[in-house]
Amino acid sequence: MVRRLNIADGSFNTDFAAFLALDRDDGVDVATAVASIVAGVRVDGFDAVKKYTKKFDKFELDEKSVSVDADEIDQMAASCDPDDIAALKFAAARIRAYHEKQTPEDLRYKDEAGVTLGWRWTAVDAAGLYAPGGRASYPSSVLMNAIPAQVAGVRRLVMTTPTPNGEANPLVFAAARIAGVDEIYRIGGAQAIAALAYGAGPINSVDVIVGPGNAYVAEAKRQVFGRVGIDSVAGPSEILVVADAKNDPAWIAADLLSQAEHDPSSQSILITDDANFADAVSTAVDAQLKTSPRTDIAGAAWRENSAIIIVNQLGECVPLVDAIAPEHLELAVADPEALLGMIRHAGAVFLGRHTPEATGDYVAGPDHVLPTARAARYASGLSVLDFMKRTSIIGCDEGALSTIGPAAARLADAEGLPSHAESIRIRLKSINK
Repeated sequence: MVRRLNIADGSFNTDFAAFLALDRDDGVDVATAVASIVAGVRVDGFDAVKKYTKKFDKFELDEKSVSVDADEIDQMAASCDPDDIAALKFAAARIRAYHEKQTPEDLRYKDEAGVTLGWRWTAVDAAGLYAPGGRASYPSSVLMNAIPAQVAGVRRLVMTTPTPNGEANPLVFAAARIAGVDEIYRIGGAQAIAALAYGAGPINSVDVIVGPGNAYVAEAKRQVFGRVGIDSVAGPSEILVVADAKNDPAWIAADLLSQAEHDPSSQSILITDDANFADAVSTAVDAQLKTSPRTDIAGAAWRENSAIIIVNQLGECVPLVDAIAPEHLELAVADPEALLGMIRHAGAVFLGRHTPEATGDYVAGPDHVLPTARAARYASGLSVLDFMKRTSIIGCDEGALSTIGPAAARLADAEGLPSHAESIRIRLKSINK
């Protein structure tokens, strides 16, 4: 039975705080194991990658077989259903068009002191994409991670993906070809993240690593951060649906299960102002679980991590939504724009009754790599900017340095850094001769 919270109950604040604090991890501390793997790859390079691949993915590889060549990718793509390929290409075009609008512009100007100021945006040289191969393979994630990098102007795009027992999902490789991935390596887990960060044999290091993965992959990204940039340390998937009673309960139930089916640690939340509608949705969820091929996964997520929250009026959802800061937020109400204007924290917002979250997972255009575990309070979804960096530009002529230099030298003196001050004053003395 899914937990029920009612804002009218005297214990609501306590119950809601406990729900926010719910630990959805599996309770296994992977940090030590991951540190050993990362250290092994850093020290022993490709020998460690081979060892861990044999241990975890149950197949042998060498410096040649680790790479997936163009002919093999073509063969796998040719084995895919043409309709699946067409859908991937349709999605890729929409994702590319959306992300092209995110490309930032350079700026250069001269301020009132005569100082030339501005910034310049440039892409990183190389980006690594992790494509999971565990409970489910996600060709859509390949598009969502690779296309923003390509739009940003990344020169080298590398993908690693596990192939347990040597088996691969052809659609993942087809997506990589559509997205323009340059290199693909058949390795996974923490060892793949370490290889991308430090380099290993034929795998040269990258500058940024993105892409979803299990707890070991997430922890490995955390541990190599600083050596390379990362998108985020992603947690289990989440959806929050704000819905009124004019919705079809079966629609909302399907939306809630769309994220619950990802993993037993996923979370689905319904906020509504109608208790009878909440009952109807709960009944519809139970009915759909009975026929779902992923009922064990989705059922566990629904029972253990999810909630239905009853409010007196929909406006009361706003502080609750902001406190949860969900990865995905559906506003299935008559006037979604009114609520949208008041809500501050969400990874992606889906407006109205006919915008299920699944549109965003595949074809809407915005990236589906989004902040989880309340990180939407301070973080954004993956974008072109994750593959770019901004360089500040500063330029002074004699007049500009004469205007701003004395204050800078004074501050350097105050901080006890005499060479800082002298590097300015030595120029001012020359100017003022």
